[in-house]
Amino acid sequence: MNDIPKPKISPAFTIEDIHKIREWNHERRKRMTPQAFREDCRRKAERFLALVASPIDPSIVAEVNRRLESVRKKRKKAS
Repeated sequence: MNDIPKPKISPAFTIEDIHKIREWNHERRKRMTPQAFREDCRRKAERFLALVASPIDPSIVAEVNRRLESVRKKRKKAS
């Protein structure tokens, strides 16, 4: 299952990147048994839930808020 290399994704994340990811997932999963597919989904869901449940770093939130405020000011000046 893991013999198919992950696609290279561009920093701009274009529609072509989405197509590459979909094709990679299709090729990777078409040889899976139903049991292996369920285990793969379960493993990724557990990883996602652990990420969601982890506490948010306040410094990251502050940085995002600073960037948003900067964008708002630029838009206000432009209009």
